[in-house]
Amino acid sequence: MVIKLFNMFYTLKENAKALVAATREIGLEGSADKITYMVMSRDQNAGRIQSVRTDNSTFKRVEEFKHLGTTSTNQNFIPEEINSRLSSGNACYHSVQNHLSSRLLSKNLKIKIYRTIILPVVLYGYETWSLTLREERKLRVFENMVLRKIFGPRRDEVMGEWRRLCNEELNDLYSSPNIVQVIKLRRMRWAGHVARMGEERGVYRVLVRKLEGKRPLERPRHRWVDNIKMDLQEVGCEYMDWIGLVQDRDRWRTLVRAVMNLRVP
Repeated sequence: MVIKLFNMFYTLKENAKALVAATREIGLEGSADKITYMVMSRDQNAGRIQSVRTDNSTFKRVEEFKHLGTTSTNQNFIPEEINSRLSSGNACYHSVQNHLSSRLLSKNLKIKIYRTIILPVVLYGYETWSLTLREERKLRVFENMVLRKIFGPRRDEVMGEWRRLCNEELNDLYSSPNIVQVIKLRRMRWAGHVARMGEERGVYRVLVRKLEGKRPLERPRHRWVDNIKMDLQEVGCEYMDWIGLVQDRDRWRTLVRAVMNLRVP
């Protein structure tokens, strides 16, 4: 274990030196306060190294950082990214909630506001998400909150009191595909593009190919390709080679539409 940690520390230090040398060659001088690094490893002992020092610069280790709007963690947990997206979507929702509850705007216009302003914020980079039922439920809860603001309460004809709309009523009123259906649609489309890229492309190797070596003795994580197989299972194609199905564009398009039309509770 000591040798392993030493090798990792030596590699980090060499990479830090290479970074400093590369920036100096092109006339840039990096700020040590703004440059950080992150170690992605299942080994919990990897976190013992808190900083790397080279020459006069010290690079701090972080457990997560945001790059191009996407939050990455040292354990590569998708739930952290989902929570970050929902937090940004919630802030966007509160900025326009007065318009969503206004009587001056029609329901169709309010739905357009949701689909063009709020939804893209929540679903940034969602084609590569590997979702479990728990994450799907979180996304549906957020969407139902926005839809309740759009459609407002309903008056009970028997009791004469105003009440919130239940989920089934929201599904009937909202004619567009819900947020989970949108994710499945775009994820399947993206899967088609990835599978047709070929094994020489980096995206294909990351998302499709199996890792070499032995995995740890624990339950395997839910992968992106597992979502694709689950979606195909729902339309009766679980035993088919989806990589081969993708090559037939027309057939794959039909499967994508079938997956999107599945009713998500």
